[in-house]
Amino acid sequence: MNWTEVTIETRSEGVELLCALLTDLGFKGFAIHDPADFEDLMAGRVGHWDYLEEGLADALTSGEPSITVYVPENAQGAEQMLALRDELQRLRSESADTFGSLAVTAKGIREEDWANNWKQYFQPLCVGDRLWITPTWVEAEVPEGRVALQIDPGSSFGTGQHDTTRLCLAMLEGCVTEGCQVLDMGCGSGILSIGAMLLGAGMTRAVDIEQHAVDAAAENAQRNGIAAEQYETYCGNILEDDALVAKLGGPYDVVCANIVSDILIAMRHLFVGFMKDGATILLSGIIDERLDEVVSAMQEVGLTVRRIEQSAGWAAVRLTK
Repeated sequence: MNWTEVTIETRSEGVELLCALLTDLGFKGFAIHDPADFEDLMAGRVGHWDYLEEGLADALTSGEPSITVYVPENAQGAEQMLALRDELQRLRSESADTFGSLAVTAKGIREEDWANNWKQYFQPLCVGDRLWITPTWVEAEVPEGRVALQIDPGSSFGTGQHDTTRLCLAMLEGCVTEGCQVLDMGCGSGILSIGAMLLGAGMTRAVDIEQHAVDAAAENAQRNGIAAEQYETYCGNILEDDALVAKLGGPYDVVCANIVSDILIAMRHLFVGFMKDGATILLSGIIDERLDEVVSAMQEVGLTVRRIEQSAGWAAVRLTK
């Protein structure tokens, strides 16, 4: 398998937090460069070296602190790149003082090409028993008994290729009832909420912190023949914007959120407020190592686990209120 080397510049105080975020996005290993570590070494605060090879000190102290990860050149890696782009943009806007520039260098790929580079990996696929996910630029016959969900994510996460999305879409089949109301939190390309509409939901609201994601979701809904009055989109940070929370209204029959674990946990009280009694919530984007932590946080606010599905190191959870 081929891999793309991706390096992210940050600050010393942001290294540990950024590593935690990368772990939640499914990156399993990092190469960390931090000149402050070398300064601590030379001051005798950590370890001890008797000899330094010529030029090594310059190499260890040059440049900004950075983290390097390796992304597989396949469909899963393509989705990881899109998710990484969204999360870095969020951090730039919210926590620049901690994380610095978060400038990205992808070996062999310009950042502006990310949105197109993964298209070669995106092919039609069946999800669950009823949906058939297809990119808008591929012409292919819809399998018998399937509903076509056409998607062009632009630069947003959500092509259906990633395990987190597939798990959530498959779970939707057992949750969506005719005419129900759905809230998609962190909608990305809109694939989950559009899937819900095609499965029979009557109305959906989709919200994301990134405007390009909200635009992509609205465009994809239109491509799939969903009327504008049935599919409303909102941009903003619901953890900080009470007015946005009020606009989203509710309560809803089904809520879905395919986001990193820390954000899911932070939103737990909002989830409960958006749900009708007896409503269902689908949570995904959870790495296996944090599944118990996320489930415990949801149980603390009174949600009951009904189903857990896992695939390739990722988990999705269905809970009810």
